[in-house]
Formats: sequence, C-alpha cells, structure tokens
Amino acid sequence: MTLFGYRVPMMASLLVWCVVWEIVGRLDLVFLLPPFSDVLVAAVSLVQTPSWQSATITTLRAFAMGMALSIVIGVPLGILMGRVKIADDLLGMWVNIFSSAPLSAIVPVLMILFGFGEKTIVAAVFLFAIWIIVLDTRAGVRHISPSLIEMARSYGASRPALYTKIILWAALPEILAGIRLGLIRGVKGVVIGQLLVAIVGYGALFETFSRNFRMAEFWALTIILFAFALLIAELIERAEAKVEYYAGARQ
Repeated sequence: MTLFGYRVPMMASLLVWCVVWEIVGRLDLVFLLPPFSDVLVAAVSLVQTPSWQSATITTLRAFAMGMALSIVIGVPLGILMGRVKIADDLLGMWVNIFSSAPLSAIVPVLMILFGFGEKTIVAAVFLFAIWIIVLDTRAGVRHISPSLIEMARSYGASRPALYTKIILWAALPEILAGIRLGLIRGVKGVVIGQLLVAIVGYGALFETFSRNFRMAEFWALTIILFAFALLIAELIERAEAKVEYYAGARQ
C-alpha cells in the first residue's frame, strides 16, 4: 500500500482501526464497544480460564471432524465430477445450489436431525465447507492437459495409478485452494452452529457474554476466532505456494 508516495505496510491499516476503536471506546459512545485495550486485557484473562480451554477443545474437535469429512468426501466427489460427465450432470446442479444457498437457514434442520449437541456442529462445518472443495477439485481436474493423461496411459499406468499419481497431483493447486476456502467457510459453520445450539463450545461462551453484557470478553472471543481463521488460511496458502510446481508441470 502506497500513501503520499511512501510505501506503508498493510498491517498499518489494522493499527489505524485499533486506534479508532480505542478512541471510540474511551469516548463511551456505544456501550457495546469497550476500549480496544480492555478487549486485549480480557483476551489475556480469557485464555487462562478453564471454560475457554474446554470450549476451545470442543470447538476444535467439531471443526476438525467436520473438515476431515468435507475433505475425505469432497475431493473424491470433485474428481468424479471432473472425470465422469454423467456424474457431473447429475450432481453439478445440486452442488451449485448448496454452494450458493444461505446455509444458515438449514442449521435448525440439522438440530432436528442430530439434536442439540456436537453432531450438529460437525454437520454444520461439513455443510459449509464441502461444496467449495468439490467445485475447486472439479475445476482442477478439468484443467489437466489431456496429453498428460495420454502420456500416463502410454506408459501403462493402471487406473488407480492414473488417479492417485497423476490426476490428484496435477489438480493439487486447485484442491488446496478449495480446502483453504473450505476452512474459512468451516469456521463460519462452527460459529453459526454453536451460536444456534448455544450450549456447547464457543456458542455457550458467546451466549453467556452477550446475555450478561460482558462485551470485552465477547469481542475478545470474536478476535480470537478471526485470528484462528486467518492463521489456518495463511498456513494453507503457504502450502499452495509450495505445490505451484505441479500447476506448471501439468501444462
């Protein structure tokens, strides 16, 4: 970012917003917005409490299970749709509908199916994350050069070897991009699911903080969630950069 001819780090804009937040909080204009320094102090205190540690374990477990299911099912489904036209015709419409639908409206249905517990959170993460993984995997498979497939066949590659050693690796950049976007959507799914269930994990903490107007803790928990989403997105993005070689090799 360039400002008045000087190069300014992107983090500077974040610092500006923190200062504005602190000023607005100190002026006590909105009781829902405490000073940013109070939020930071609350965050340090919050992470030391057993309730936060227990909620974090519950949230991470549900998030990991939902994402694992999304990847294990989503990647093979995307490869199938990218390689088999009849599968693409049959499933493509439904995948596009669910990827663009307001999935928050479906979470109450999940509560009826799975009850007020961790299963609903896992299902919500799965539902939010899988569709973008399927679509990106399908796009990656479709962009593989036919000559690469023909070369593998000319060297006598079996069908399992073709899929596991050629197609999967050639489509890996798009698959990782889909997983990165799926992880971000999965964070949204775990938060929405827990907020609606409101008896487990971070949902219970959000409910407690908002009901008792403990806004410093409320914003501290929100910032921790945002930081978690940014951290995993950054980690996946770095993994994507490491496999750019395959994107070039498949041309």
